[in-house]
Amino acid sequence: MTAIEPSAPPHVIPAEDRAVLAITGGEAQHFLHNLVTADIAGLAPGTGRAAALLTPQGKIIADMLVFNGSDDEPLYLIDVAAGLADDLLERLERYRLRAAIAISRLGAPIDMRICLDAPPVEGPDFYAFADPRAPELGQRLYGPRDALERATAGFAPGAAEAYHARRVALGIPEAGKDFVTGDAFPHEVNLDQLGGVDFRKGCYIGQEVVSRMEHRGTARTRALAARFLNGFGVTGGAEVMAGERAIGRVGESFGDRAIAILRLDRLAEAEAAGLPVTAGGVPVELTPPAYARFGKGMA
Repeated sequence: MTAIEPSAPPHVIPAEDRAVLAITGGEAQHFLHNLVTADIAGLAPGTGRAAALLTPQGKIIADMLVFNGSDDEPLYLIDVAAGLADDLLERLERYRLRAAIAISRLGAPIDMRICLDAPPVEGPDFYAFADPRAPELGQRLYGPRDALERATAGFAPGAAEAYHARRVALGIPEAGKDFVTGDAFPHEVNLDQLGGVDFRKGCYIGQEVVSRMEHRGTARTRALAARFLNGFGVTGGAEVMAGERAIGRVGESFGDRAIAILRLDRLAEAEAAGLPVTAGGVPVELTPPAYARFGKGMA
């Protein structure tokens, strides 16, 4: 994989395509731990994990980052794609039943920023967490807009495309840009490789299907980092073709990069046979992400 070149000086990016839900109350940890794929009970204050809420059939309803902001009182922040936030909030409320918690979607004046290539940012009036998926994705800040602006005053402004270009180059998928919710299992978008699935904890929604895929080794579809050899990419959703056979699709392109979700066994067969691999008619180079514990041809 091509190395991620650090930008200089540090950059700050408004995360306008993300939303933040807050869960508070004495049963917040228990509620989330029994609902999502990640280990929330073992999540220390000041840290976060990737996670997902699944259907009973094991498909992803929403992928998210869960951060433990607890101090004197339990507080968990859920960072999710803005387009999924209202549906996720509704589902969480449905599952809440009589749990001693409160769930809300945070809005103005609360804001969110992503800091890339920056020293650790801290302050008494906002929350700051390292992105749990990769150090190259920097920090995520949540708090009043004026406080975040003061804390990042010396940083150069950046665009969301710069963050997504880096994320995609690292091979880290996100719903809505790289895959469709309701259509992917956690293994297929590498959530198990990114610390977002705990295989030792008790039951959660969809757990039986996910555990079966893990223990039987039946995850043949995976997310790979894709580099288009035309230098500028293709339309998101284009099919990945091995010769005349469709083996997957690419997500949204950022420059000459995208994430391809495809069948590894079919890719291996194509490469062994010397067949050209293309996406949208463009030759494409496909690479397992550096964090992945699988290679081409095996899940």
